[in-house]
Amino acid sequence: FLGIVLVAINPYEQLPIYEQDVIYAYSGQNVGDMDPHIFAVAEEAYKQMARDEKNQSIIVSGESGAGKTVSAKYAMRFFATVGGSASETNIEAKVLASSPIMEAIGNAKTTRNDNSSRFGKYIQIGFDKRYHIIGANMRTYLLEKSRVVFQAEDERNYHIFYQLCASASLPEFKDLGLSK
Repeated sequence: FLGIVLVAINPYEQLPIYEQDVIYAYSGQNVGDMDPHIFAVAEEAYKQMARDEKNQSIIVSGESGAGKTVSAKYAMRFFATVGGSASETNIEAKVLASSPIMEAIGNAKTTRNDNSSRFGKYIQIGFDKRYHIIGANMRTYLLEKSRVVFQAEDERNYHIFYQLCASASLPEFKDLGLSK
């Protein structure tokens, strides 16, 4: 079964359509009652989870720079807010917190995005019987392994290579055998 499909376009600027009051406006609404929005998709998944007591999935797909990671953050912010977890545990920050080293290893420059995540992400959010978030798990997998040895014109490989080269003279990197 395929549910709702939302086409999101990255406006490349902050818009006031993802704030707390907008979350509350979409909470409890039926799909189609309001304008298409990531919060409408999240509300439908949340409602179906509660009604059918079955796992739900939201697939966020798109080209580089389309705003997939940001859309996932907004969906989690919605779940944290309607699930009563936002102020208690700041679950959104905990789930999406990535260490700088992971970003360096998995982000690269593409022709569409100077800091494009080359990771695929699979995020599982656990809810208790009252539909409050109780935990989450994020699995990542590296995309485009070929980028290590080949990049298209005007692109570059993973940031980690440039950061290691820039840090080659630091004492803590001496054992790595990096040179000019």
